[in-house]
Amino acid sequence: MSEATAPKAVEGTLGFLDERLGSTTFLKRNVKKVFPDHWSFMLGEIALYSFIILLLTGTFLTLWFNPSMTEVVYDGSYTKLNGVKMSEAYASTLHITFDVRGGLLMRQIHHWAAILFMASILAHMLRVFFTGAYRKPRELNWLIGIGMFTLGMLEGLFGYSLPDDLLSGTGLRITQGVAESVPLVGTYVYMFLFGGEFPGTDIIPRLYMLHILLIPGLILGMITAHMMIMWHQKHTAMPVKNQTEQQVYGYPFYPVFMAKTGAYFLFTFGVLALMGAFVQINPIWLFGPYDPGAISSGSQPDWYMGVLEGALRIMPNWEISAWGHTVSFNVLIPALGPLGIIFTGAAVWPFVEAWVTGDKRQHHVNTRPRNAPVRTATGMAAVTFYGLLWIAGANDVVAERFHVSLFATTWFFRFAVFIGPYLAFVITKRICLGLQRKDAGIIGHGEESGIIMMSPDGKYSERHEPAREEKRAIILSKENARPEAPARDANGIPAPDTKGPLGHLRSRLNRAWTFDDIPVEEHGHGHGEQGEIEGGKEPEQLSH
Repeated sequence: MSEATAPKAVEGTLGFLDERLGSTTFLKRNVKKVFPDHWSFMLGEIALYSFIILLLTGTFLTLWFNPSMTEVVYDGSYTKLNGVKMSEAYASTLHITFDVRGGLLMRQIHHWAAILFMASILAHMLRVFFTGAYRKPRELNWLIGIGMFTLGMLEGLFGYSLPDDLLSGTGLRITQGVAESVPLVGTYVYMFLFGGEFPGTDIIPRLYMLHILLIPGLILGMITAHMMIMWHQKHTAMPVKNQTEQQVYGYPFYPVFMAKTGAYFLFTFGVLALMGAFVQINPIWLFGPYDPGAISSGSQPDWYMGVLEGALRIMPNWEISAWGHTVSFNVLIPALGPLGIIFTGAAVWPFVEAWVTGDKRQHHVNTRPRNAPVRTATGMAAVTFYGLLWIAGANDVVAERFHVSLFATTWFFRFAVFIGPYLAFVITKRICLGLQRKDAGIIGHGEESGIIMMSPDGKYSERHEPAREEKRAIILSKENARPEAPARDANGIPAPDTKGPLGHLRSRLNRAWTFDDIPVEEHGHGHGEQGEIEGGKEPEQLSH
C-alpha cells in the first residue's frame, strides 16, 4: 500500500505557512518538550483554565448587561421589586438573572470562576515561594505573578461593583473613601474617578470599560509573557531520583501533557458548572438596589478583598489635621499598609535572598520547604498576617455566631495581627529544623523498621534499615549551608562585601539565615550518580 499523503489543498497551505513562519520546524522542535510531573504544578493550570472560562462567560454576559446609571422603574419577572426605582445596570442584571435563558447559570459560573482564579493564583504563588522556584533565572516570572494577582483583585472589585446592588454600592462607597483619604490629591482622584459627587452617573460605565477591556487585556498579556518565559526557561522540577540541575525528567508535551491538560480543563469547567448550578453566590435580588442610607448585616466582599475589609475594621480612628488638611490614617493605613507590606515584601524577596546568601547560581530544581527554614517561616508569617486580617473582615459575624462582644473581637485582632505572625515564624522554623534532624537521622542511621532485637546481654533495640533509594535521593537533595566568607583575608584586609553599614547588615542576615542549619550528609557512600530514567519519562537538557 502506498503511504497516505495530505490533500493538496492542506499540503499547500501548510507549505505556505512553513516557508514564511517556520511553523513546522517549531512544532518538531517543541512537540517533545518535557514537562515534570507533580500535582502542585496543576495549580497554575487551574488559574489559566479559570481565566479562559471567565472570558467565555463574561462575553455572554456583556450581550445583555447595560452599564448605565440612568434611573428606571423595574417591571420584570422578579415581582418583589416591581415598581422600585433602580439603575439600568441593576435592572439589566435582574433581566439576565430571571429572563435570559441560562443567564443565572452564566452569572454564577462567572463569579465562581473569578473566585477560583484568584484562589489558584495565590496557591500557585505560595507553592512557588515555599519551594524557591522564584530564584534565578525566574525572578521576572515571579514579579509577573504578583502583578497578575494585583490586577485580579482590581478586576474582581470592579466586576462585583457593576450590578449596582446594595452590597456592591457599599463596596464602591468604601472605594470612594479610600481614594479621598490620599493626602493632597485624594479629592481630585475621587472626583476624577467618579466624575462628580458620589455616586454620580459615570462610575459604572467607567468600571465596565476597565472590567471588560483594559484589565483583561493586561492579564492576558501577562499570562502570555509568563507562558513564553516558562517555555524558554524550562519548568522547575521537584527533587526526585536522577533529577539534576542540568536535566529535566518528565513527560513529553505531545501526546501525554496535552491529553492531561485537556482533561484538567474539562474537570475545572465541570466543577465550576456544578457550583454555578447548585451553589448560590451573590444573590443580588435579595440585596436590592443601592441606597446610600442602608447596609445589610453581615455583608462581606469576595475573599481576596477580605484582608482590606479586616484592616479597615480593626484600625483605630486616627486622624490628624495640619495646614488646613485632614489626613485620615484610619482609612489610608488599611488601604495601603497590609497589601503594601505583603506585595512589596514578596516582590523584593528573591533579590534580598540572593544578596543575603550570595547565591547567584541558576536553579532548576526546587527546594523542599523544610530545607529553607527562614524562607518557609517568613512565608507562614505572611500567610498568618493575611489570614488574620481576612477573618477580622467578618468580626461582626464572629461576634454574633460565638456570642462575644464586637469590641472584644476587634481588640483581639488588633493584637493578633502582630503576635500571630511572630508566633507563626518561630513555630514554623522550629518544625523545619526538627524535620531536618529527622532527615539527617534517616541518612545517618536508617529508618525505624518496627523490628525489636535482643542482644546477648539482654538489651532490646530496634533495627534500622536503609531508606529506599527514592527517599534517599529526595533527602540528599538538600544543600547544606555554605560557610560565610571570612570578613578579612590573611593580610587583614576586609572583604569588599563586608564594608559599610550594608556590609555589616548583610553579614548579620547571612548568619541568621544559616545559623540553625542541620547538615544532611551521606557518610561513606557517594550520591548524585545518574541512574536509569524512570519508565515513561524522558530527559531534556537545560541550557544555561
